[in-house]
Amino acid sequence: MTKIISFAVCFLLPLAVAQGTDWPQWRGPDRSGVSSETGLLQSWPSGGPKLLWEGGAVGEGFSSLAVTGGMIFTMGDKSGKSYLYCLDGKGGATRWSVVVGKSGGNYSGTRCTPTVDGKSVYALGQFGDLVCVETTTGRERWRKNLAGDFGGKSGGWNYSESVLVDGETLVCSPGGDRATALALNKRTGSTVWKTVLPGGGESHYSSWVVSNGGGVKQYVRLFAGGTFGVAASNGKFLWKYDKLGSNTANIPTPISFADFVFTAAGYGKGGALLKLSGKAGGIVAEEVYFSRELKNKHGGIVKVGDYLYGDFDDRGRPWCAEAATGRVIWRRDGGGQGNGSACLTYADGRLYVRYQDGIMGLVDASPEGGFRQVSSFKIPDGMKQSWAHPVISDGLLYLRGKDKILCYDVRDQGRAKAPVSATRLWTDDTGNFRVEAMFKGVKQGKILLDKGDGAIMEVPFDRLSEGDRNYLRALLR
Repeated sequence: MTKIISFAVCFLLPLAVAQGTDWPQWRGPDRSGVSSETGLLQSWPSGGPKLLWEGGAVGEGFSSLAVTGGMIFTMGDKSGKSYLYCLDGKGGATRWSVVVGKSGGNYSGTRCTPTVDGKSVYALGQFGDLVCVETTTGRERWRKNLAGDFGGKSGGWNYSESVLVDGETLVCSPGGDRATALALNKRTGSTVWKTVLPGGGESHYSSWVVSNGGGVKQYVRLFAGGTFGVAASNGKFLWKYDKLGSNTANIPTPISFADFVFTAAGYGKGGALLKLSGKAGGIVAEEVYFSRELKNKHGGIVKVGDYLYGDFDDRGRPWCAEAATGRVIWRRDGGGQGNGSACLTYADGRLYVRYQDGIMGLVDASPEGGFRQVSSFKIPDGMKQSWAHPVISDGLLYLRGKDKILCYDVRDQGRAKAPVSATRLWTDDTGNFRVEAMFKGVKQGKILLDKGDGAIMEVPFDRLSEGDRNYLRALLR
């Protein structure tokens, strides 16, 4: 697992999508919790960054936000019902709302972050009501119920996943022994495939990610019975890692990169790195390591370059560990402000850490020098006891609380874009690749370089040196 491979997976996908300005689903464009944006404030004033607006009467819930096309999407409970909301990106005024299902649940409020795909947005209520509506009008296109239509079982804290849209397919998790995993046609809601996962059990509270590990496109998710992989083409069960099974609640979304999957759970469990390999027409998941020092309850884990960052269970003790070995580099043992479960999002060299007690922290994401909280501020009243993950989109920081959304400006106006040079030297980390060329753009995740001889080179992002990758991130912000 080389430095080039692990760094590239974190940043290759964001380069290919609208310069990373939109945040169209749970944990961002590629579900990693990592933003490709640059030019952001590296520290905040004592009272925090500038608050642009406060709005969005969206009711009670733990749902985070999807931000795209000048619109904000979230969910919340009001007056006995759960709603999907569309808000205006400038000011947070409600454009429309649509009833998804009934309100309540064990921990009252919605859990799902809506998923936006083109002109459609998808949302899952805590009692299994799945809806597809038009983004501009809120007009319902189709709906299903994971429990009623597919015999699903969610677990004691109800349905909490944010559904995955991949191509023409929507992937979700009814749980149970009839359709543990399910794929629907995203346009009609008709069944594409359904799979019974051996020992999968209840759906629990994670969300799907895409992996191409072992040369097979697959979907990976954490269920009550452990972490599973299923073939994207037909839902065929591929592999299971059960060391995280038989737990109170399995919540964190796995992290997929190259041939590896990092998966973790809280309540004293731990984190594991799995290597996926093709074997006899299937996939084998081999444990590279398992560490109880990498447990995480529901604040999420992000991978930045060669390192993982998360909260120690839900203790408010962020940690940094080597992705390849699981070795903990540092952990917060003191210093800084904030207590309780810590939700993490990464952007531009900083971890955006939201603590359960209402403190928002900005932490240096360097593995060097130990835990260092650069800045922090107290989030206004009404935002406590919220587990909604922070969102960064187009230089703005969004925080969701009970019946409220706050929008902060975290752009650093003093940091100019990197200049476009006519010609520069491009290299890789081995020194074997050295090309004098001009950057021409990005095509399907590859960097286009013009050597001036009439031919355009297409260079994989993961081949470039770290300096070149940093140059491109600054250039494309």
